[in-house]
Amino acid sequence: QVQLVESGGGLAQAGGSLRLSCAASGLAFGGFSMGWFRQAPGNERTFVAAIKWGGSTTDYADSVKGRFTISRDNAKNTVYLQMNSLNTEDAAVYTCAASRYASSLALSGRYVYWGQGTQVTVSS
Repeated sequence: QVQLVESGGGLAQAGGSLRLSCAASGLAFGGFSMGWFRQAPGNERTFVAAIKWGGSTTDYADSVKGRFTISRDNAKNTVYLQMNSLNTEDAAVYTCAASRYASSLALSGRYVYWGQGTQVTVSS
């Protein structure tokens, strides 16, 4: 059974940082591209960042470029999202997902497995 379990969410002040983790089990992690999506109340789920299976290629939403960094440790079956310079618009439930594809990773339909999400709250 595939499981993706996020952690690291919580409350941060505007301008602060958080590091999210997503631990995967039940899948050949190194063979999957991984992505982070977020959804704020009343909004649709949107793409945040993705990293291909080898870890050398990443992609980011324009709104987080230069502030967020996605990385992965295939030995630990874990993907990370380092979030710096947080602002109130970053507040959302952040969910990680796994994809068998290496392209068009900004599209949620490319992902086959999803975690439950972790809440990120940013105070002004």
